[in-house]
Amino acid sequence: MAVVFALSAQPNPLPEVTTRIWDKLLHVVEYAGLVVLIARALLREGVAWRRALVVAAFVTSAYGASDEYHQAFVPGRDSNVRDWLADSVGAIVGASAYASASHRRSTRLVEPRTSNAGRQL
Repeated sequence: MAVVFALSAQPNPLPEVTTRIWDKLLHVVEYAGLVVLIARALLREGVAWRRALVVAAFVTSAYGASDEYHQAFVPGRDSNVRDWLADSVGAIVGASAYASASHRRSTRLVEPRTSNAGRQL
């Protein structure tokens, strides 16, 4: 969140990146990463899996809204609802990807091992 805030406080952060990549895609990627970090923190604190993902997505989307509000006061930046929507999409995409990756990893851990003949070991 501190990195997002620091970048948002600059009039044109990373111009070499933003001239080549669509800014909404950058928002999605940025907030997808943020939701994963928040979900992991909540899970480590003992929050139930589904609740952690929902809370992380909500907090991430709310932070996106607060970031857009913050940008309204930064010279050379503007506050944009479409950017907040991209942030929220990123939160949902990130939470979904994290859930999917974690589910695949957990099913691999519990699948019984089999020999070449197909018998359970």
